[in-house]
Amino acid sequence: MTWLRDAYPWIKALHVIAVMAWMAGMLYLPRLYVYHADTAPGSAASEMLKVMERRLLRAIINPAMIASFVFGILLLITIDAWDQGWVWVKIALVLGLGALHGELARWRRDFAADRNHHSARFYRVVNEVPTVILIAVVILVIVKPF
Repeated sequence: MTWLRDAYPWIKALHVIAVMAWMAGMLYLPRLYVYHADTAPGSAASEMLKVMERRLLRAIINPAMIASFVFGILLLITIDAWDQGWVWVKIALVLGLGALHGELARWRRDFAADRNHHSARFYRVVNEVPTVILIAVVILVIVKPF
């Protein structure tokens, strides 16, 4: 796959761009939930937050996650690092971030139906999870500690 090796810098650049967009959304959406949890269902603020949450998830977070996975898989195909532990830990963390993405989507549907079951404090804690994963992944990729 010579074309893949030749395209490696472009694939890496697109992967970094996609990850940045995905992370921006993953950090912002739970913050919107913090505010939404403190609004009355059916209020003007609640309805505005529903629109913001839906647009953020559908227009930014979902496409960015898909692009992150596609470009990340292409990068994995071009490198020979399958015997290195950091790759497997990174994959596990990225899959965990994908699972959180799914939960955020489910909670958005709950807010859209005015049936949120969590407090603002819960979403404040959730808001920290993507940051922790981000820090761990960057260290794994740059430092390659094992």
